[in-house]
Amino acid sequence: MTEHGGNTTHNGRIAALSLAHLINDSYMNLIQTLLPFFVAAGLGIGRGAFLVSAFTTTSSILQPVFGYLADRHGQRWIVYVGTAWMALLLGLLGVTDSYPLLLTLALLSGFGTAAFHPQAAAMVGSLAGSRKGFHLSVFSAAGNVGWAVTPLLAVPLVKSLGLGMTPLFIIPGVAVAVMLRFAAPRIPSRAAEAAEPLLPVLRQVWPELLKVVLVVSLRSLAYFGLITFLPLYLQERGIPLTQGGQLLFLMLFAGAVGGLVGGSLSDRVGRKAVTGTSLALSTPLFLWFLASSGPGSIVLLCLAGAALLASFSVTVAMAQELISRNAAIASGLTLGFGVGIGGLGVGLVGMLIEHVGIAPAITLLAWCPLAAALAALLLRPSGTVADTAKATA
Repeated sequence: MTEHGGNTTHNGRIAALSLAHLINDSYMNLIQTLLPFFVAAGLGIGRGAFLVSAFTTTSSILQPVFGYLADRHGQRWIVYVGTAWMALLLGLLGVTDSYPLLLTLALLSGFGTAAFHPQAAAMVGSLAGSRKGFHLSVFSAAGNVGWAVTPLLAVPLVKSLGLGMTPLFIIPGVAVAVMLRFAAPRIPSRAAEAAEPLLPVLRQVWPELLKVVLVVSLRSLAYFGLITFLPLYLQERGIPLTQGGQLLFLMLFAGAVGGLVGGSLSDRVGRKAVTGTSLALSTPLFLWFLASSGPGSIVLLCLAGAALLASFSVTVAMAQELISRNAAIASGLTLGFGVGIGGLGVGLVGMLIEHVGIAPAITLLAWCPLAAALAALLLRPSGTVADTAKATA
């Protein structure tokens, strides 16, 4: 009875953290979603793309720093304060006329999500038990759904009410921060004390960890680039912005489903197999989508999105298994640093678009998952049930 009650409590807390991840990541796609409106208001594609890169710099690359602090001190308040901070600052984007101030808001707001992700992912990992791949895939899928719903909800609202309505976007973030204040699991002091000294651990595993980060970086360049520029590409092909937002929703929602399937499958067949195979499938599906039209192209886009994100939680699990007693920094390196390196490339892709056009840039982004799949060949097999049993023995 006690064990069942404990499992129920753990599942409830994982559900709360996953819901918070959904809301948190919906904000992470806000600048990309607003980009066409900023461009229409006179901001160039290159300058708008660097807003994305500015946010990515702090929201992602600083995650290992917050992960290190979380492993050392285990502060639960960081997940709800970080969420509220990000919501408050991003909600001011639409009422800001100065580009330097826009850039400052993008940079500072990233601190909030950089604080949230490593601690929240480590919390889920600690509650997940033997089904880490599955529970982390639920957590990651919730975040991917958050990315997906942003264009679906924000585009029609901003289109009808104008950029001046963005302060309304503050409300969901503050609401979920209040929920986390009560629902985030408390971290016993011994959990923080259990974290191993970081440098000796990294010296042992850094070659493998570097491979994981490389895979994540290449996948993230495709992910951030397509989210940012696909609506503009579709608009150039005559597809209205609202419909482009709906297509982006379908791609990202399919990606969330793919992440669930990939995470669960990786517990049985291994992390490397799922990562390499799914990424290798993604590139031809994206290229086929770009060369097609009609209802069939929508199916191709959904399949491509599912394949691209099937390994999203799998790479987090890989890193956590490499440095299992420093789970927050492992999460920060994959959810943060690796993602950030890829996201920083968005600004460069924006500059490329201004010189060669959007179609060649989108095609280049479609090849990135295959490059990530080739990098995944360097990974060592890990993460199967057999591996877990062997490690336990």
